[in-house]
Amino acid sequence: MSGAGPRSGASSAEGRGEAEYRIEDLAHASGATVRTIRAYQDRGLFPTPERRGRANVYRETHLARLRQIADLLDRGYTLASIKELLEAWDAGRGLGGVLGLVAEVHGPWTDEEADRISRRELDTRFGGRQDDEAIAEAVELGVLERVPGRDDEFLVPSPQELAVAVELYAAGVPLTAISGHLRELRGQVEHIASRFLEFTTEHVFARYLGHRPPTDSDAAEAASLVRRLRPLAQQTVDAELARAMRTFATRHLHHHLGAEETAIAENATRPVLLPARTTQAVRELVGAEQVAAFVAAATEREVQARALDDLTATHAKAGEIDKKS
Repeated sequence: MSGAGPRSGASSAEGRGEAEYRIEDLAHASGATVRTIRAYQDRGLFPTPERRGRANVYRETHLARLRQIADLLDRGYTLASIKELLEAWDAGRGLGGVLGLVAEVHGPWTDEEADRISRRELDTRFGGRQDDEAIAEAVELGVLERVPGRDDEFLVPSPQELAVAVELYAAGVPLTAISGHLRELRGQVEHIASRFLEFTTEHVFARYLGHRPPTDSDAAEAASLVRRLRPLAQQTVDAELARAMRTFATRHLHHHLGAEETAIAENATRPVLLPARTTQAVRELVGAEQVAAFVAAATEREVQARALDDLTATHAKAGEIDKKS
């Protein structure tokens, strides 16, 4: 066999016109390395090739399997989980539903489309001065992505997020404060996303994903549910954010205009923002249902402890004054 292309074999494959590859040609056609193909073969990820003389002969089925593996790896699957999926496929259980579910989850979770921006336009939108440090931080945060081979151009995954940063900067917020706020916000939003996934998995998806891999029909139904439930998290967050912003904005306005605050009832509650890592640690300690009670009890205990410390300090100070007098 010469070159990288397939050729018709001299065996029964010849009559069918089935393409054949030696391992070097298969590597070239698939984009994998020879070493990778041998490793996949050792793991049993694709059928054993035909042995002809001293060489192995591979066919179109091997090339298709390599492309399937590459696609699943790109989607974040491990080789162990890929092997389970492919074994299910080989056993006749089908992969159509599973791959449909994978595509649904890995698909875009927003209608927003990425854009590109030049370095000159970026500098203009942020006051006309070059700030390499701010650019590097934006790249680290994923607000900007470098375009290979183009130092003067960036990919913008979320133009809306960049537009918010531009407006905040124009209103007087320093870039360091904007990036710091984004880091904090991202941690809190990731916690919300994690909780929503836990909630829907427990009450909706557990029955479809109880066996590995799921059946073709279960995976297809789960993919349909992902499409239906996908917008719910954002809709819920949008509604709750609007409610919270109205509440807190009114309170801040009253405070800064000197309006008298309404007395807080003894049993009234107010929302308090905690770092996501703190909330996660409490959840692991006492369970999700007891987070609010634990935080309230810990806060009350701290308040009482400080009150006792103040009383002790006051008593000790009074004693010293009595001795001096």
